[in-house]
Amino acid sequence: MSQYPDLPDRLPLFPLGGAILLPGELLPLNVFEPRYLNMLDDVQREGGHIGIIQSRTGSDATRPNLARIGGAGRLQQFQETDDGRYLITLVGVSRFRLKRELDTPTPYRVAEPDYTPYAADLLPRREPECDRNRLLQLLQAWFKAEHLAADWSTLRDAPLATLIDQLSMSAPFPADERQALLEAADPVARLDLMQDLLAVRIAGGADGSMQ
Repeated sequence: MSQYPDLPDRLPLFPLGGAILLPGELLPLNVFEPRYLNMLDDVQREGGHIGIIQSRTGSDATRPNLARIGGAGRLQQFQETDDGRYLITLVGVSRFRLKRELDTPTPYRVAEPDYTPYAADLLPRREPECDRNRLLQLLQAWFKAEHLAADWSTLRDAPLATLIDQLSMSAPFPADERQALLEAADPVARLDLMQDLLAVRIAGGADGSMQ
C-alpha cells in the first residue's frame, strides 16, 4: 500500500507531448482514442487518478518513450459527447517519478509511481518573494515578440505561485523547457528558471521553435 493513501500504487499513464500537470492546477482534455476511453472507464471505477507524462519526440508514436517525471491528476469533471468522446478535467495532485512500468493486459500503459521526491506537493504552495513587475515585463516582451495576447490585469492580480504554475503549463514553452519547469523543486525555483528562460528568449529575439 502507498505511504500516500490518497494516491494510487498503480497509475494509468496518459502520454502527451508538450503537456504537463502541476499540483493544484487544472488540465482540460478532449479524449477520443479508444485505449484512453477504455482507461477513463477503468479510472472512474478505481479511484479517479491518471498520470500525465510527456512523450519523447522522435520515438514510436504507438508506444513512445516517456519522460521520467510526470504529474498525477484526479478526475474532477467528466462529460461524454454525442460522438463518443470524453471531455474531462484533471486537477493536479502530486508529481511522480516513473519507477517502472507494469506488465498489464490493458491497452493503455500503467506505471508504479514514486511520489516520495515530491512530498511537498501535498502541502500548500509556497508564495515566492520576488519582483512581480520584472516577471511581467519579461512576459510582455516575450509575448510581444511572439505576437501573443494576454489578460494582463489577471496576470497582475493572480497569486504569484498560481501564476507561475499556470504559465508553466499554458505558455508556449518548448516541450523540454516545459519538462524542466515541471521538475523544478517548487514555485520559487520554477520562477527563477522561468525568468532565465524568458531572458534568453528575449535576448535571442524570441525566435526559437515554440510548441
